[in-house]
Amino acid sequence: MSRGISVNLSDVRKQDLKHVWHPLMQHAGRREDDLLVIVSADGCEVTDAEGKTYLDAYGGIWNVNVGYGRAEIVEAVYEQMKTLAFYPIVQINAPAAQLAARLAELLPGDLDHFFFVNSGSEANETAIKVARQYGRAMYPGENRFKIISRYLGYHGFTMGAMSATGQVRRRAPFEPLAPGFIHVELPTRTAHGADAIARVIEREGPDTVAAVLAEPVVGGGGVHVPPDDYFPGLRDVCDRYGCLLIFDEVITGFGRTGKLFAAEHWDVVPDVMTLAKGVSSGYLPLGACAVTEKVWSAFLGGPDEGKEFSQVSTYGGHPACCAAALANLEILTRERLWKNAEAVGAHLLSRLKDLSSPLVKDVRGIGLMLAVELQNEDGSELDGERTQEFGSALRAAGVITGKMSHVTAGSEPVFTMAPPLILTHEQADRIASAFVTALRAIS
Repeated sequence: MSRGISVNLSDVRKQDLKHVWHPLMQHAGRREDDLLVIVSADGCEVTDAEGKTYLDAYGGIWNVNVGYGRAEIVEAVYEQMKTLAFYPIVQINAPAAQLAARLAELLPGDLDHFFFVNSGSEANETAIKVARQYGRAMYPGENRFKIISRYLGYHGFTMGAMSATGQVRRRAPFEPLAPGFIHVELPTRTAHGADAIARVIEREGPDTVAAVLAEPVVGGGGVHVPPDDYFPGLRDVCDRYGCLLIFDEVITGFGRTGKLFAAEHWDVVPDVMTLAKGVSSGYLPLGACAVTEKVWSAFLGGPDEGKEFSQVSTYGGHPACCAAALANLEILTRERLWKNAEAVGAHLLSRLKDLSSPLVKDVRGIGLMLAVELQNEDGSELDGERTQEFGSALRAAGVITGKMSHVTAGSEPVFTMAPPLILTHEQADRIASAFVTALRAIS
């Protein structure tokens, strides 16, 4: 079933059903065969234990940017594991230093100092801590602790990152969350622009606001692309009030939107940028919090001043994970995969916009980060049963997508796509054809 390991499918399903706690899923009434047993993957495709191959239009979970089966990454990890399998970054390991230098070359502006962690959640948790400690260092006597973020945005599962997350259903089971987090609406063409955040800062008191945290393009909250003037305006607002601008590029980074980083769409350089997912394309877990020279300098001082960053991560900067990331970035940049994301993404978006059905409420996205939102024939939200049938029909047609989940009330009939950036035009057509088939199945 899987290379080098002999397993019994029936046993695996029973073991999973009895012992594995899957995310965002009700386990009461679950059957052994509810989920696929994925055993191998190559390029943009994954294969299950019964031999059926699917086009993975979700790219793992927004993260397999260079595609599956890249031998260069596997070999880089193997070679690193043979010489130094692990040592914490309290000392120096070469792959972490080399990766930091490579990222400094790739990121916009002077985002050239990196705190390594294990995930996007941890990267955002780190950014929040950076912003608060920076505020205390730069504005003594003030209490800059508040973080402004947006509804529908997702920033992670750790307590601080979840407090910043603007997805009500994901937050509710864990409330009360950490204090000091304020949410505002996403921008539209006519409302809730950067000036609205300026008004919130004024009302809260500029001497209490540490940072504004935003996904350049909202991902798990349904793929929402901002108006072109939003982030340049937000950069100006943050400069005016002396608070940090944090870009959560966990999903959008490393080519997903048709640029190497989404910040490049608007020529905006944030003070802090969080990274994960595409940095290693999921081959091993890795995240990072990048800061500019201005932010970095606030943490420099004498040995008795206590300005050093008060955080440690056991596995952050893991040498094997950094080796994977270096090999991944070599592939990504050599093949200029953001260019393919731009071209094939535009083609797929066009094909999806051509879907002729009263069940399609909206099609939106940028690069290879797309969403299709469904509705009933009368314009009301598609009910839960038909939403589930639609997802099953997509899978039966050989395509795996994401689906908005635990963000808002209701059935959340928004199907999201973030395929590997090596997707071909022909594979994009397969995705569009699967949507046609699935729409027919529920019509």
